[in-house]
Amino acid sequence: YSANLWYRIPFAALQSFNFLTLVFQYASTSSPKWRVYVWGVAEHGALGVNLQLKKSRAPIHYLTKPVRTHFAEQHKIVDVACGYGFTALAANTREKYKVFGCGINTDSQIGYHAPRREHPLQLMLAPAPIELPLADIPNTKVTSVAAGRAHLLVLTDREGVFTLGNNAYGQCGRQIVEKEKYSGSRIIHNIPHLTGAKIKSIECGQDHSLFVSENGEVYACGWGADGQTGLGHFNSEWQPSRIQGDIEGENIIKVSSTADCVLAINDKGELFGWGNSEYNQLLHEEIQQIHTPRHLKKCQGLGKIVDMAAGGSFCIAVNENGDVFVWGYGILGKGPIVDHAKEPIQIPSTLFGRNEFQPDSQIIAVNAGIGHLAAVSNHGDLYMWGHNKRGCLGLGDVKDQFFPLKVAIGAMVKKVSCGVDHSAALCLPFV
Repeated sequence: YSANLWYRIPFAALQSFNFLTLVFQYASTSSPKWRVYVWGVAEHGALGVNLQLKKSRAPIHYLTKPVRTHFAEQHKIVDVACGYGFTALAANTREKYKVFGCGINTDSQIGYHAPRREHPLQLMLAPAPIELPLADIPNTKVTSVAAGRAHLLVLTDREGVFTLGNNAYGQCGRQIVEKEKYSGSRIIHNIPHLTGAKIKSIECGQDHSLFVSENGEVYACGWGADGQTGLGHFNSEWQPSRIQGDIEGENIIKVSSTADCVLAINDKGELFGWGNSEYNQLLHEEIQQIHTPRHLKKCQGLGKIVDMAAGGSFCIAVNENGDVFVWGYGILGKGPIVDHAKEPIQIPSTLFGRNEFQPDSQIIAVNAGIGHLAAVSNHGDLYMWGHNKRGCLGLGDVKDQFFPLKVAIGAMVKKVSCGVDHSAALCLPFV
């Protein structure tokens, strides 16, 4: 797989970065509804937790078990997104700061932060506020966030989408500037609507962005070398443009992309795909790059699909009965022998907790990182498997996991986000 996909910074190299742990005075909330748990690589700050230790102890490079963040206890967090070495959190508040970020900030993907003039921070070890240029601060709400390799999308209910970070391929939806310097950039671009239609959901791939309008149309911008923009060509496109192909006339309700493959689902539970298919992610053996959306007819026998996710070299989908299917290449969840599936194969439901003690247990949501996968049940249980890069599975070790295993979290999981080497979960308390 493409080497430039792995946006990693060695721990030894952190010494050369200009970074500080900033402490902000936040307003406290009496009874926060949501909780956030994080795990995986900690050295780049993406976990946003305080890991200060005594000098006599070795530094903590990663966490193999979920840790509850105190930051979420002071804010009404409504969404979380893991990018390539950074994390973004959205808060429901009438105050000025509605989005926060921590982790790698080499391209200003989590905003401009400079405690000293002309010395912008490239690493944020604790969640820091991102000041959005909102026209109506008290009444505008941030509804969701999406994170790519080095860019961030922020969706609001009144003022469209705000984009920040790297725009080398036009992924921020603004014109590409040759040799633009992204470190220390203050640019936050606003996309108010899509040809008059309100934007209802957003998604980031590696270096491309996807937008779903309220009328079910999909728009894309950014890197298109593998056809991941779905615009009928392999060029980069800075202006969000409507995707056609087999999704023309369909009411698309969700899109998913982590790297350079894209899946889409319509209101009838049918799957569509475009982009990279080197590992048969799009169920087409002859063509490795597909630049126009295609209906995935091999998925028609899976039942009505309610959720799906496109990972680095594999895909996952779940139907209305809670049955989980995987295909592509990697650790798919069918044991150590099965690492490639040219067609969707089902993972046994018993591995997700469905048995005589919990006959009604079923998966309702899935997510995928570059090399690992996650599934959430209707009981709030989280199951993870795949490449356990520095503890990103949250299972208490760093060994690869070849079938779904339940993660020990002291709350009901409602959403999980998988990055490259870290993960985060948005949860509700049991009581």
